[in-house]
Amino acid sequence: MWSGILPPVGRVNLTKIYTRLGDDGETHLGDMSRVPKTHPRIEAYGEIDELNSHIGVALNTAGLPPDYAAWLRRVQNDLFDLGADLSVPGRSDDRLRATAEQTAWLEERCDEVNATLEPLRSFLLPGGTPAAAQLHVCRTVCRRAERRALLVDDANPEVVRYLNRLSDLLFILSRGANGDADEPLWQPGGGR
Repeated sequence: MWSGILPPVGRVNLTKIYTRLGDDGETHLGDMSRVPKTHPRIEAYGEIDELNSHIGVALNTAGLPPDYAAWLRRVQNDLFDLGADLSVPGRSDDRLRATAEQTAWLEERCDEVNATLEPLRSFLLPGGTPAAAQLHVCRTVCRRAERRALLVDDANPEVVRYLNRLSDLLFILSRGANGDADEPLWQPGGGR
């Protein structure tokens, strides 16, 4: 997905989807070096790709507030930026990199939505409305992507910060997506 040299914005031209270059279990990174498909860098941006797909499902889930949908579309684009960042080893400044401004935008959305929510009385169980439940799935996949990004030796630290803040936002959005419905709260020992 993010292999090969990144072309200038707006000049992506994919004419052939299969290349057979990965049939031996290796793939190209953004600097054209080859690594196994199990390499931590590939695992990290593969998890980000999965997260992006789950966000696509959330965008098509009934009950998702329109503001949230607009924000999640921006997040989907940012996730491609993160994947591009991770696809190139080293810390070259001439490549597309995740930025502190992208993370700050997430923090602003967190604060904006959290200000409208009642304080939590307990830990939440994933669920509630269909949109809230799907946002919880996104949150857990985001946490996994964050853990995988931590295993990339020379990763841009902003990638991890962005994913950490995104998982917070997804949690907050799941609460907001529940609207007036009762939030499913954990009841310690409630099943005994």
